[in-house]
Amino acid sequence: MPATYEPIATTTLGSAAATITFSSIPATYTDLRIALVGSLSGGGNYGNLRFNSDSGSNYSVTILRGNGSAASSARQSNATEILYQWTATASSSDLVFHSVDVFSYAGSTFKTALFSLSQDANGSGSVERNVGLWRNSAAITSVNLISSSTWNIGTTATLYGIKNA
Repeated sequence: MPATYEPIATTTLGSAAATITFSSIPATYTDLRIALVGSLSGGGNYGNLRFNSDSGSNYSVTILRGNGSAASSARQSNATEILYQWTATASSSDLVFHSVDVFSYAGSTFKTALFSLSQDANGSGSVERNVGLWRNSAAITSVNLISSSTWNIGTTATLYGIKNA
């Protein structure tokens, strides 16, 4: 069956903010997708994802990244959020596209998230693919996208619900 995407909420920042939050997420979809296009101020180069404002040490992530001349990987266990990162040399005007798929978000099992991140960075960009795990069986009702500094004005994030047709 083909999947249908329904926008649940969109946020476009009118002022810089350290966190973008989607709350009151209904449990009527099979999966979620977050699409974010934006940039960070203050030389920040990473973001974090939290579910249901949970800051306990029950997240883990495996990170794969490449920038055209080198590839690297990393892993975090027992973290307080799911980390995602982009080019450390990026300027605050370099846009980044983030896509986060959260599978079976309303189910009663641990939650997995697949991150896809792409950045041009004026010819010296990078790509990153991460798999995150939230070791909690509660339904996800809110998502926090937390920056290492602040999301710039104009950053836009949209939360989609995915249904099987």
